[in-house]
Amino acid sequence: MSNWVFAFTLIAALGSALMAGLFFVFSNSVMTAFGKLPPATGIAAMQSINVWILNPVFFAVFFGTSAISVLLALVALLSLAQPWALLLLAGGLCYFTGSLLVTMFFNVPLNNRLAAAQPGTAEAANLWTEYLRVWTAWNHVRTVLSLAATALFILALCRGIAAG
Repeated sequence: MSNWVFAFTLIAALGSALMAGLFFVFSNSVMTAFGKLPPATGIAAMQSINVWILNPVFFAVFFGTSAISVLLALVALLSLAQPWALLLLAGGLCYFTGSLLVTMFFNVPLNNRLAAAQPGTAEAANLWTEYLRVWTAWNHVRTVLSLAATALFILALCRGIAAG
């Protein structure tokens, strides 16, 4: 494993771990806590988070790790004879699919629907019930696949070191 592949794999492992942790906190506590609030309050809190999470640090970790994951998957495809290649490929695919694609195709559309809701209405309360269930289920997927990516990147690093 070259020095730059090693460095990018380490960065991908750290980025995946950060995102897995963020997703885990939402699945394990934030969404449960918001679900215990009156719907208007929970909706307003989630609407605020959905605005403020879109910041340069989040973008750097989320999209940077996605880009590096794609790069590493391509490197792995070109290096299939290496003992670390399949682990690297699986890690890249887990992160890209589980974090970026699930977010873009499932969580973001739900966030957009919630952003348009007026927190105090009956329609918003109905949306909130569905949002809590569906958004959290997809967030569980993001958590598991980001954590799997972390483990796979670490295992690829171990195989790369062991191979010398």
